[in-house]
Amino acid sequence: MTLTATSVPALWRLARLDFDPVRQQRVLLYPEGVVLLNDTGGAILELCDGHRSIGDVAAILQERYHRDVTADLIDYLSRLIERELVRVE
Repeated sequence: MTLTATSVPALWRLARLDFDPVRQQRVLLYPEGVVLLNDTGGAILELCDGHRSIGDVAAILQERYHRDVTADLIDYLSRLIERELVRVE
């Protein structure tokens, strides 16, 4: 699947964001395991709510980090889609 600025990403229905108090970091939980997230990964997935497009998410992150993050965002989400942790509508 090719992601575009109009693609609308969301977490897989059985995946959820959480905070691990032992590791003191955000995590993506799913039935088979856990993905430890850095601050940027957590910020991206928090914005992938099934309503915002990739273009919307990129604009929010660009304002926050003061750089164009579109290519990095698409690469990150593509890898999570391959692992079936994120879906696209």
